[in-house]
Amino acid sequence: MSTNDTALTDAANALGDLLRERGLTMTTAESCTGGWVAKVLTDRPGSSDYVHSGLVVYANEAKSGLLGVGEDMLAEHGAVSEPVVRAMVSGARRVTGADVAVAISGVAGPGGGTDDKPVGLVWFAWGGPDDAVQAQAARFDGDRDAVRRQSVRFALESVTRSLW
Repeated sequence: MSTNDTALTDAANALGDLLRERGLTMTTAESCTGGWVAKVLTDRPGSSDYVHSGLVVYANEAKSGLLGVGEDMLAEHGAVSEPVVRAMVSGARRVTGADVAVAISGVAGPGGGTDDKPVGLVWFAWGGPDDAVQAQAARFDGDRDAVRRQSVRFALESVTRSLW
């Protein structure tokens, strides 16, 4: 998935239009993307209509302390896992009061990968007003920038599809 700035802007604008149309607010809980989803959402004038907040929770202590992700869960599954991103979404919605949340945790590289969690593996979760949380893993190729760009696009498009 080639992801340039135009593709990210288009994906952010599509989600922003949908959020505005539905009168919903959104928050992000980002680890490996470092706030990039919130950044592209807020690049657009008027995004304060639908962007509530963005949390960069890179360290496990931040995931636990800010979002309430259990330390036992982090120890058992690791930050790059389905249970953790699901807990990140629930925690982000709870602490911010936003209608919609997306969470991202992955191994962007170039180091840090293992046999079980290779570089390019990213877990996503998103949830909305119905309190249902969806989660999905994706594996992206390329260098750190490419993995992060693809992750941002994947997150934006996944939330858009879920709200559509």
